[in-house]
Amino acid sequence: MDVIELLPSLHLLRFPVGQAYLWRDGDESTLIDAGPGGSGAALAEAVTALGRGPRDVRRIVLTHFHEDHVGGAAEFAALSGAEVLAHHLDAPFVRGERPGPPPAFEDWERPIHAEAVKLLPPDGFARPQRVTEVSDGDVLGFGGGARVVHVPGHTDGSVALHLPEHGVLFTGDAVAASPVDGAVIPGVFNLDRARTVASFHRLAALDAEVACFGHGDPVVGQAAAALRKSAEAYA
Repeated sequence: MDVIELLPSLHLLRFPVGQAYLWRDGDESTLIDAGPGGSGAALAEAVTALGRGPRDVRRIVLTHFHEDHVGGAAEFAALSGAEVLAHHLDAPFVRGERPGPPPAFEDWERPIHAEAVKLLPPDGFARPQRVTEVSDGDVLGFGGGARVVHVPGHTDGSVALHLPEHGVLFTGDAVAASPVDGAVIPGVFNLDRARTVASFHRLAALDAEVACFGHGDPVVGQAAAALRKSAEAYA
């Protein structure tokens, strides 16, 4: 796992597939997404290397239920005691009460998805049994007040997190950066492409200097302008 500083208070944690983010407020931290199964120990090591202990991480906010984002949540929560949070529509899938619906793949997405799956652990992952459910407009206790933004399309319960005080936006997989040229694009592997595009436009309307995606390089500086320019191409 690669650990990359984006801001003094913000680090990108990059896995073979997917990525997470660590936000620090003084002596406490928040993890946004938790990587694939088996990531708990690596997350603990990364937090420790950055000068904090796992128990300084108070919460793990999951942007949606897919394995590359939630697989390490139960492991790291057991190590840290962190609270796990997810949107109420995705929380049952995070807990493993029933399987989540598969994406409505476009033909060109199928081979890409097949290659990504090869990078995930073959034996599944532990499920957090306690998940605090959140909804659109909720304000969470980090980053000066992190606002939950419901962005359905990738999954029904996908969320973004907007930190207005800091100009930071975590999009989950509602938005991505292309691995080919770094272009800002709507996320792929979606349940509903039209809703994904509508959510992309909602996020593009927010003020943000930094945009952190579930996949691809973040935009550090004038992120809102980058999202708005890209959104013009999607009706």
